[in-house]
Amino acid sequence: MDKYNDIINLPHYTSPKRPRMSMLDRAAQFSPFAALTGYDAAVKETARLTEERVELDEYEKGALDMQLQIIREHLKEHPEVTIMYFQPDTRKAGGAYLSLNGRVKKIDDYEKCVILTDQQKIPIEDIVSLDGKIFKSIQNTII
Repeated sequence: MDKYNDIINLPHYTSPKRPRMSMLDRAAQFSPFAALTGYDAAVKETARLTEERVELDEYEKGALDMQLQIIREHLKEHPEVTIMYFQPDTRKAGGAYLSLNGRVKKIDDYEKCVILTDQQKIPIEDIVSLDGKIFKSIQNTII
């Protein structure tokens, strides 16, 4: 301790030219850096869950075809339907099942998709189920 006796009790130096650094800025100098950039994003992407696509059987495909035909017959009315469909994931295997409510504008046989009045396109091969008042009113007239 004898060699520091001359400076041990001196006041802390403060620069007359520069303002004192805040504690937050001082702490930021010593914060850890990301040595593996992108690693956290890769871990989150791997942990993100996707659902497997379920293949419809012939009976379910036939029922969907009948519902699409009913919609075709009532396109002038722009029937409101709820469409449940599979959206494939762009980054990994699988995807997600989504439900969309809207009015059908057109069924495009060339592109094989259902086009809603808000211009959203849903591929027919991705549709799992259709629901709406149009199907209930048709069903009531059949019974």
